[in-house]
Order: sequence, then C-alpha cells, then structure tokens
Amino acid sequence: MAAAATGFQRGGGARRAMEEDDAKLVFETSKGVEPIMSFDEMGIKDDLLRGIYNYGFEKPSAIQQRAVLPIISGRDVIAQAQSGTGKTSMIALAVCQIVDTKSSEYGFGSRLGFVFSFLFVQVQALILSPTRELAAQTEKVILAIGDYINVQAHACIGGKSVGEDIRKLEHGVHVVSGTPGRVCDMIKRRTLRTRSIKLLVLDESDEMLSRGFKDQIYDVYRYLPPELQVVLISATLPNEILEMTSKFMTDPVRILVKRDELTLEGIKQFFVAVEKEEWKFDTLCDLYDTLTITQAVIFCNTKRKVDWLTAKMRENNFTVSSMHGDMPQKERDAIMGEFRSGQTRVLITTDVWARGLDVQQVSLVINYDLPNNRELYIHRIGRSGRFGRKGVAINFVKSDDIKILRDIEQYYMHVPDVDVIVCGWIRPLFGTSSQEEAGEEVLVFVLSMMWFSGLGVTALYSKKFQWIGGVATSFTLACFVTC
Repeated sequence: MAAAATGFQRGGGARRAMEEDDAKLVFETSKGVEPIMSFDEMGIKDDLLRGIYNYGFEKPSAIQQRAVLPIISGRDVIAQAQSGTGKTSMIALAVCQIVDTKSSEYGFGSRLGFVFSFLFVQVQALILSPTRELAAQTEKVILAIGDYINVQAHACIGGKSVGEDIRKLEHGVHVVSGTPGRVCDMIKRRTLRTRSIKLLVLDESDEMLSRGFKDQIYDVYRYLPPELQVVLISATLPNEILEMTSKFMTDPVRILVKRDELTLEGIKQFFVAVEKEEWKFDTLCDLYDTLTITQAVIFCNTKRKVDWLTAKMRENNFTVSSMHGDMPQKERDAIMGEFRSGQTRVLITTDVWARGLDVQQVSLVINYDLPNNRELYIHRIGRSGRFGRKGVAINFVKSDDIKILRDIEQYYMHVPDVDVIVCGWIRPLFGTSSQEEAGEEVLVFVLSMMWFSGLGVTALYSKKFQWIGGVATSFTLACFVTC
C-alpha cells in the first residue's frame, strides 16, 4: 500500500518508454503557427465578430489562437487541445467564417441571387461528431455565433424524425452537424447534397476513427468532392489516429500538445481505494451532500450500471437524474435541458456524455467505474474545470483496477499534483494498539468539495469498519488532504 501513497507519479522506466514511443511520430506544432491574441486580428467578418462578442467571448483560448487562422485560410488541420478549452466554439467560428451565406450555387445576378438564394441554399460545411448531444450542441453554438450573418445550420442526428431531417435539408442549410450514421443515411437518400461541401470537420476524431465509426466516416467521405478541406479536432490523438490522417489529408497543419503537456490544469484528481464493488455505493451516498454544492457528473461503464445506480440512489431518497444511449432522444434532450438549467444537480451517465458537452457549473466528476479506454479518462474528467475553471475528479478504484489506474498515469506524462494517502491499516494511521481501541467507528478524512472556494476545508465523517484477520477494511481507507 505504500506505493499508492505517492499519488499520480511516473516511474523513470515508464517515462523513458513513453519518450521512445513519442519519438516514432512528430508530436509538434507545425512551424509558422503563431498565436493570434485577439479575435479582431484574425480577419473575421464584422458581423461574425459581433456574434462572437455577443456570445460572451472576450479573447480567444490557446487552441483558438492557433487553429482558427489556418482553418479559415483553407489548410487541412489537425488540432489537439484538452477538454474545456473551446474546441467547439473554435469549430463554430471557423465554419461561420468559411461558409458564404450571401451567394447561391446557381450564379444568379446579384439582385435575383439575393431574392432567390434561400431556395438554393447548399450545404457547404459538414461536421461529424461521435454523439448526438455533441452534434446538437455544435449546431446551437454555430447558430448563436452566426446569428448576425444569418447562417442556417441543422443537427442531423439519430433518434429524431427522419421526416424533419428531410424537410430541413430540402429547404436548404449552410452547415450540417451530425452523427455519422444519420448523415450517411441522408446522403444515400440524396436528401443531403454534397456537391457544394468544401469543409469536413471530424470532432473528437480519436473516438470517430478508432471505435466503430471508421467505416461510416469512409462511407461519407466517398460522397464528398475531391477538393475538400479536412479538419480533425480532439483532446487526444493516439499514434494510430495520426497515422491514419495521411489517407485523407494533404500537408496538414499540426497544432498538437505533447503528452507531457497534455494535462488538466485546474482539476484536482483523487482516487478512493475500495475493497469491494458494493462499497462504492456507500461511498457515493456519503459524498452526496458534497456533490450538490454545484453540479456533478457520475460516470459508469455500462447502461445497465447507470440504471441500477440511479434506482438505488432514488430508493435511498437521493435526487439524481440519468442518461444513456438507449433512452429516446426526446427524453435525453429533456434531461440535458434540466441539467444545463440547474434543475437537476447530479447526473449519472455513460460515456455518451464524456465528450465535448459543456455545462459550466460542473465542478465535480466521479468515475464510479474507471474508463476501459485510457483516452476516455481525459474526456471524462474534462467535464469539470471547463474553460479554466477549477474542478475535481474522484476515481473509485478497486484492487483489480490498479493496473488501469497505473496505465492512465503512464499515458499522461503529468497530472496535477495532489496529496493522496491511501491507508490499508487502521492501527498505524490512528495510533491504536487494538481493535477495541480503534472502536467500531473511526473518523476518516474525505475530500471536501469546499477546496475550490479557496477555503481548503476538509470534511469529516464516521463509518463503521469491519476487521478481517487483524486488517481494517472499509468502503474507503483513504485520507485526502487538500492544501
């Protein structure tokens, strides 16, 4: 157990292995990419600038400073940045700048073109996302930022009426944001006409290309014009994804973050050692009052676990909401709306919610189950600490999860420092010499969410411990110190 007390640290051998691995590919930003510190200096349309400032942006984030200009200049781009840094708004900004909302495909004279252009609006940009919620959010941001240029966008996603998609697409839109399956279906129905598409954006491209979406992506790509600009954006870009980009990108500008720079600064990360699966629920119940200080997201690996945990929490009179991919789209939209507005404060979900969804009030993420995919870890905990805000991630870790935890630690070169003490013995921790002296109840320090208000307060609670062969075990044998 002593090794666990070191927190998120990397051994020298693991570090050398990762450096050798990185040496096989160039993990560097392309030469000549300089940050542009102001939206006004990007050469953006005046009406689009109005939309940006009206949306609430004051200055571009780091990824926006570097990626917007190459994209609007027509270059293929691979852009990587951590979650919560404004990737979705970067997409919206670049797309709104690129699309021409004042001309028609058929080349009418200026007056006739203005009068009849609404009849012949053609799709000029296609954005593919791995989840319906992310595609819908991208559509909303595009409509908000592009309000003053009259951009027309539509979210083409599964779970909604095919008839509505057909009606919208036949009426004409400039931008389609969708999921691969529904977009491919609309193309094959010849409802989504691709001849005027000049920009393809693959958002969260690691998920899109590495998990089952690859074939659908290629199906869509086959129907697109040969002179096509391609942009890939994601928080993580594993080696195999970077190698695949050579198949459909031409001399791309790389805006990358090395793994040793790929951190979630501002997000404190902790793990709670649990001996048994059933002890996770007790831990969660004890943390509930802390969860509701702002808003929290709890991640499970399966839909069945989400349903079980939601029912169990409600049986114990805890107020929670839940969402996963098997729910009807209308119900998912309603749950998302309630969570965004703050009507519900704790959301239990699968990884359908892990990528790109932005709820500013979320300050705590709990991994009830550690993610099976190490790339998903950064997406999950990136739901807290959005756009530079403070956040906390707590991981429930069983003994057979230690290997996964170590793999995550090794994959990300540096994780923000935390003080974590994981204790397997009650006697050394509390200085008692017998079971009786330790008593049936002992106080254990548990992470308090009050740290992010600057108070650095640590909460106390008591919980009964069971003694097995002289070793004290509990649903949590951990002391978290927030300094």
